[in-house]
Parts: sequence; C-alpha cells; structure tokens
Amino acid sequence: MTHFLRFPNAYAWTAAAIEAGFITDDTLAAYTHDRAIDAVGTITRGGEYDPETGDVIVAPEVLDGWHINFAGELPDGWEQYAVSPERPVRVFAA
Repeated sequence: MTHFLRFPNAYAWTAAAIEAGFITDDTLAAYTHDRAIDAVGTITRGGEYDPETGDVIVAPEVLDGWHINFAGELPDGWEQYAVSPERPVRVFAA
C-alpha cells in the first residue's frame, strides 16, 4: 500500500527518517525489501510560462509541506503526516 505523506518541511522529514533508521551517514536507504520511499518534496500547481524563453509569467501555487510517497509499513507516529490527495502528483508504478 502506498501512503501519501506531508511533513511540515524538509527538516521534519529528515529528522523523522533519521529516527526511523532510514538515513545513515547522510544516505537515504529508500528502496529495500520492505519499503520504497519517493521523496517528492515541494509540489507546485499551475503557473504560466513564456513558451519561447521559459520565463515565468504567472508563478505557480506552492503547496504546503514536504511530500513523501511511502510503500510499506509506516514507522510509529508517521500516521499524523498521512494525507489523501484526490489526484497524486506522483505514484509508484503498478
């Protein structure tokens, strides 16, 4: 099962991942026999860009939080970060 998580910010995510033992020596063990972690990060929606230059005409909306997709059993306490997006920005391949 995929869990969609929204941490308050990247620091909160990193602290939780270190506490869960997923980050050691500054390396995230994202894909193991019992979990998969997709660090989506900041999510934006919309925006308008100049097709020739790529310059921003209308800035995109930045959604709150630091987003993580997690497949596997959630570590204790991570349920508080669970969200239920209508249309996830990214999903694991089926």
